[in-house]
Amino acid sequence: MEHKSGFVNIIGNPNVGKSTLMNALVGERLSIITPKAQTTRHRIFGILNEPEYQIVFSDTPGVIQPAYKMQEHMMKFVSDAFDDADVFLYLVEPGDRALKDQGFFEKLLRAKVPVLLIINKIDTTDQEKLEGEVDYWGEALPNAEIIPISALKEANTAYLLKRLIELIPVSPPYFEKDALTDKTERFFVSEIIREQILLNYKKEIPYSVEIDVEDFKETEDIIRMRAVIYVARDSQKGIIIGHRGTMLKRVGIGARKQLEKFFAKKVHLETFVKVKKNWRDSDLHLKRFGYKQ
Repeated sequence: MEHKSGFVNIIGNPNVGKSTLMNALVGERLSIITPKAQTTRHRIFGILNEPEYQIVFSDTPGVIQPAYKMQEHMMKFVSDAFDDADVFLYLVEPGDRALKDQGFFEKLLRAKVPVLLIINKIDTTDQEKLEGEVDYWGEALPNAEIIPISALKEANTAYLLKRLIELIPVSPPYFEKDALTDKTERFFVSEIIREQILLNYKKEIPYSVEIDVEDFKETEDIIRMRAVIYVARDSQKGIIIGHRGTMLKRVGIGARKQLEKFFAKKVHLETFVKVKKNWRDSDLHLKRFGYKQ
């Protein structure tokens, strides 16, 4: 049997479950998940390896209309996903009616590769409404194969994986067969810390924050890390730290617990807060944080 390999790129509006789906299909928690929009900021590869195939899943930021440069670069990650896809997974949830960028939707209509329209969160609706969703998308995206699933409950995900294996082309693997992702350990440290900020703060704060892992030293028994939490304004620094440091401590404890699960090793984490004014509109800072090549 010839080896198959392909890029399966997942796109959709914010909060439709793209990260949950990739994690479920890969079998590892690679993308952070929170109820807030724009949780995913980068394009993250999750690589599923079996002797006869390799599927490179690509989790992308939710499609939005950009308000500042960081979001423009987030949408560039989505645009890039149109260049190398062997299969598109267009993820929607009940009630979705279009991508928030019509240009991306029109690209799906013109796609030369297979498009699977994935209706996620079927556990939140009933059969009659689901049939209505299938009818709507059958007309709106006639070139797509429609597959209803629940990524959270892993309902029908086995069938989806079976279809993906059928659709990807015959090809040697793109990555080493023991590879799980294209991202570094430091990237996942920064994402896990950012996840705790998304979970513990409201309003604008989580969207004004970026993490820089300045130090990462691993020994046989422990990993020692030092990370800086950057905010966009002076007033945000005090909010992140909280009264007598209580909020920053809560973030640190939550992150350390998740990091110890991720690395399966004891972790010592130090966190600091600094201000980089308007970093979300700075080409220099965006390049440093990995949004711009």
